[in-house]
Amino acid sequence: MKEKVILAYSGGLDTTAIIPWLKENFDYEVICVCIDCGQAEELDGLEERAKFCGASKLYVLDVIDEFCDEYVMPCVKAHAVYENKYLLGTSMARPLIAKKLVEIARKEGAAAICHGATGKGNDQIRFELGIKALAPDLKIIAAWRNEKWTLDSRESEIAYCKAHGIDLPFSADSSYSRDRNLWHISHEGLELEDPANEPNYDHLLVLGVTPEKAPDEPEYVTLSFEKGTPVAVNGEKMKVSDIVRKLNELGGKHGIGIVDIVENRVVGMKSRGVYETPGGTILYEAHQQLEELILDRETTTLKLNLGNQFAQIVYEGKWFTPLREAVQAFIESTQEKVTGEVKFKLYKGNIIKAGTTSPYSLYNESIASFTTGDLYDHHDAEGFINLFGLSSKVRAMKEQELANS
Repeated sequence: MKEKVILAYSGGLDTTAIIPWLKENFDYEVICVCIDCGQAEELDGLEERAKFCGASKLYVLDVIDEFCDEYVMPCVKAHAVYENKYLLGTSMARPLIAKKLVEIARKEGAAAICHGATGKGNDQIRFELGIKALAPDLKIIAAWRNEKWTLDSRESEIAYCKAHGIDLPFSADSSYSRDRNLWHISHEGLELEDPANEPNYDHLLVLGVTPEKAPDEPEYVTLSFEKGTPVAVNGEKMKVSDIVRKLNELGGKHGIGIVDIVENRVVGMKSRGVYETPGGTILYEAHQQLEELILDRETTTLKLNLGNQFAQIVYEGKWFTPLREAVQAFIESTQEKVTGEVKFKLYKGNIIKAGTTSPYSLYNESIASFTTGDLYDHHDAEGFINLFGLSSKVRAMKEQELANS
């Protein structure tokens, strides 16, 4: 019997061309695995295409709820944002995909896992670190880095498929390179390759519209949370994945969550892309608005630092590490009382506060008011300032003494 290889299959041209390439160069039985994290219509016709190209089997695994509950929500709770802009849409899905590829490899008794990520990107790192952490014995084939891979363009891939009797409905015309799941869609290529160019949003956007084309009337939304997890939109209870779907609809309608980024890839180069994350942007903002009421100053400060650390961990593909587990454990401990309602209005790309409430709010009007209350005496501040600034005063006195000597 031939050895089996598990191919991470998206249905696109790259992974479709890899099927006959694996059979020709390695004599493997090719088993395709598509992990459905919410790619929507991108999954249409996958099984017919995979088998037509020579795969013996195709698994399509619906992991949308697992993706939202176990990978998206830890990032939301951490407020993990890479380089202050990127909400990790691709990054947070990759460890789950690696996990499922390993599960199918074990089930099928496969010897190897193959992916179609390029040698210039972050995904090769994320996939391979995940596979190595979960199945160090499995061989990894990175097609684009393999010496036997000689296809360097869409035209050459299409020609390769035709030479192997595979005529597919792929065009050689240039198009954006996209990654989509329930959380976001990313766009790279074409005019975006030059940072001097403005994005062609009329041609580019998939999940929504620009703020200029959003409705002229704002829309109020109320999001309810329990222990840091969203549980309802406008009073209607929903699971997390349905909340993301609903917020995507609302955010896309009002031009929310479109960002144009030049980011630093793990491999050392800068890359420019446009990300649409309408629902995720709303969810991040609402969660942070609620935390403002509840977390104390010291916890907030540490959580901000660890949120940045968490974003770095996820971006670099280090999900299956003790560090990620430890940072996530701290984040989870901060969410015990992050319960309440956040009301806001969506208007032309903006998320505008309209009132936040929580039974655990630390905001005390009698203290915060300019009117002196029982809990705060203005005169107490004098002694506090004297002690808080003592080291600065002593240093200044010493410098003054030295200057006069």
